Amino acid sequence: MAHQDLGFDEALEMVRASSLFTTHTPVPAGHDYFSENLLHSYLASYIEALGISWDRFIGLGKINRSDHQELFSMSHLAIRLCQEVNGVSKLHGKVSQRMFKVLYPGYNQKEIHIGHVTNGVHYPTWIASEWHDILKGDDPDHFIGHQSEADQWHSIQEIPSETIQNIRQTLKERLLNHVRSSLKEGLTRRGENPSTIFNVLNGIDNKALVVGFARRFATYKRAHLLFRNIARLSRLVNDPDRPVIFIFAGKAHPADEPGQQLIKDIIQNSKRTEFAGKIIFLEGYNMEMAKLLVQGVDVWLNTPTRPKEASGTSGMKAAMNGVVNFSVLDGWWAEGYREDSGWALPLERTYQDQELQNELDAEMLYNIFETEIVPTYFGTNTDEHANEWITLVRNIMTRVAPNFTMKRMLDDYIERYYLKLEKYGSLMKSDNFRSAHDVVQLKKHLRQRWETIHVLEKEVYDTDNFSIRLGDQFKVRFKIYLDDIEPKDVKLEVIFFKRKSENNLDLRYKYEVPMVTHDDRSATFETQISMEFSGVYEYGYRLTPKSDLLGHQQCLELVKWL
Repeated sequence: MAHQDLGFDEALEMVRASSLFTTHTPVPAGHDYFSENLLHSYLASYIEALGISWDRFIGLGKINRSDHQELFSMSHLAIRLCQEVNGVSKLHGKVSQRMFKVLYPGYNQKEIHIGHVTNGVHYPTWIASEWHDILKGDDPDHFIGHQSEADQWHSIQEIPSETIQNIRQTLKERLLNHVRSSLKEGLTRRGENPSTIFNVLNGIDNKALVVGFARRFATYKRAHLLFRNIARLSRLVNDPDRPVIFIFAGKAHPADEPGQQLIKDIIQNSKRTEFAGKIIFLEGYNMEMAKLLVQGVDVWLNTPTRPKEASGTSGMKAAMNGVVNFSVLDGWWAEGYREDSGWALPLERTYQDQELQNELDAEMLYNIFETEIVPTYFGTNTDEHANEWITLVRNIMTRVAPNFTMKRMLDDYIERYYLKLEKYGSLMKSDNFRSAHDVVQLKKHLRQRWETIHVLEKEVYDTDNFSIRLGDQFKVRFKIYLDDIEPKDVKLEVIFFKRKSENNLDLRYKYEVPMVTHDDRSATFETQISMEFSGVYEYGYRLTPKSDLLGHQQCLELVKWL
């Protein structure tokens, strides 16, 4: 507005045309809401300077623009000011469609214009040098530039098993040496009894199966799940022939008291005699410690409440270092999981009661450790064990890790969003912002005339109880009064749903009905669809705006069911 002499509406369209909003979490606490009074105290003069009304501004962050008690959502504001929106994993994209469906009345959840780009991790930062020396080959720059291509990781499949075993053991010993040093310093500083310190340090066995759990301590990540059956956990970690160590690290938000309590509970459990050197909480979690953990543990554990893990990246960092993942099929692991590369708890909830679900997941957790992970790691025959576990290491590095590098992530952003936005933004800006002016006028015209639209003539397929038969000819003909809206600026669709519950319609099929004739004030849409499916379906006829200037169908909140 200041530098290009645009009005507010044109400036808003330029912002939309060139902006992408990435939503990062389905957890409500991750989305900021503010009261209207608080916003007014800070922004009133700014909004006045923009030359728009306070109600116009406040409506950008609300569902009901006239409800002055409704809180202003920063996420709703971002969605309304961005042409494109994405989640950070495939599953999170679907969760976000459901979460923000309220902003798109008249559309089914599956249609909501929210896509996804699954997160990736920065290979040069997180890879252990021992692995990089193998992967880079004779041309490090070539590997870095092609790190997202699976064949670039194939050298891991070709090196001897002994080499893999030695690297894994080297990285584990490096981590455990840091653990001993950190624990000794911390316990001494707190004035712990020397015999206690000795018992803790002496309990750390370099030959143990080491499991890592390190992340932000939010309650939905369920760090407490492992401690629901203390006796069973004690048996798991104290088998003299198959020792197991669980290492926890992380921090809670200063205002997250439940998260802080989880950390306190883990520390208290780590002080129990049977868990000395077996259950470890590392203080002072930072990036350097995180690198040691994702490189050095044998198994990376993640147990979020479904489906609250938007993506998660620590497991990706572990995977590229040959650390086998064990996680709920949530976030990135819903895409990354392979039976030959790790273990998983199912995505589907068995119980709506979260406590019952926690109980079930804890039992599954113990069972998988006892019957699959620990026996596979230790085995009964050393050579067989080495081959079986090392196959998991090879597979997670070559078949999973390349898909979750930052290179792949950036390629996806460029292909799915940045090029599209650059093209659309350039169109809006071209010819002294002519298209931006045009789209403002188009939206204004459609909003003014939309309520005048009505059906003049109607001839549609008729069926008893919405029963569709294979091969039926589904005829649709509408003559619609459009006032002075251009027929090319609207789209008529017939949409078929399966009812899953009283309030849930699952979209199955949709067809656009072509316009066949038009005059000054009306247009006729007609088609005949040969049914390629059968069964009981609910269906309806929907009119929406349609124009290349709009970017996508849901840029304008106008929908009319006929």
